[in-house]
Amino acid sequence: MDTKRWNRFKIGIFMGGPSYEYAVSLKSGEAVRKALKKEGLDVISVVLPRHLPLKAGETCALLKKIISNESINLVFNALHGRFGEDGQLQRILDGLGIPYTGSGARASYLAMDKLASRRIFKKAGISVPRYVVINKLNCKKFPFSFPVVVKPVNGGSSIGVSITEAKKDLDKAVRLALAYDDRVIIEEYIPGREITVGIMEDKPLPVIQVVPKQKFYSYSAKYEDHGTDYLIPAPIPAHLQKRARSQAVKAHKALGCSSFSRIDMILNGEGRAVVLEVNTIPGLTDRSLLPKAARFKNMSFTDVCLKILNSALCNGKENKMRSENSK
Repeated sequence: MDTKRWNRFKIGIFMGGPSYEYAVSLKSGEAVRKALKKEGLDVISVVLPRHLPLKAGETCALLKKIISNESINLVFNALHGRFGEDGQLQRILDGLGIPYTGSGARASYLAMDKLASRRIFKKAGISVPRYVVINKLNCKKFPFSFPVVVKPVNGGSSIGVSITEAKKDLDKAVRLALAYDDRVIIEEYIPGREITVGIMEDKPLPVIQVVPKQKFYSYSAKYEDHGTDYLIPAPIPAHLQKRARSQAVKAHKALGCSSFSRIDMILNGEGRAVVLEVNTIPGLTDRSLLPKAARFKNMSFTDVCLKILNSALCNGKENKMRSENSK
């Protein structure tokens, strides 16, 4: 891929930040920095602090100062979770007129908020688990039986997520999820295969089946347990793979995502792909699923980074329009 077009850009790779996914973000950002640096691009790592100013205006002033001091004119967003993946950073960058990688502010917000995204999915005819939303311990009535999945409404990397087998364990699971967000989803547990479909340049990559040795694909299974298996392409019939890829693209488009994302699903016993969530800033570590799927299509990690970088120019005006429409 020709990299001459990037000669006029000073690229700030944003990582770290106030999310619980701080450590993973640092790994993603560093991997991207190495790949782009090897291609001769002018890149700089920008590690945002864990504690950003509480007032939006102060955060905006901080970012403006960083961008100005380092002469950054394009942002590669490797911030996972809160602030970087929920539309806040995107809205600030839109206001500063700085192009950035990935989806715009509105799509980012919708994807991060599992309640908002599921409302859109249901309207679009996309299958999602049955669920209830609570914000306190003593509200636990739901129209489905145990086991159940308990998770924060906002968040990623399976942080704060539990599979609960019995009512006696529910308080502990809800308490854990409430530590990460003030709203919690209790959803039906759907037995089946854990699959994920990466989207690159708005097109689906091969289906990956994730086979964790643990009960589910938890944070430790994702980043610490080397016993987790990744089957690419997933060993499922071709027509089910096609259906899963189609469902992934439909979810990506329903939220208005741009260029790339990763859609996590459960393939149930009836062969239906049930969407769990859309990740607008999927991981870019050596264990991450989007690069694994891309590699199967003969795309190197550097190719992935350059395609993501390209999204900053392809989607700049579109992202700004979406941000303005979300106000």
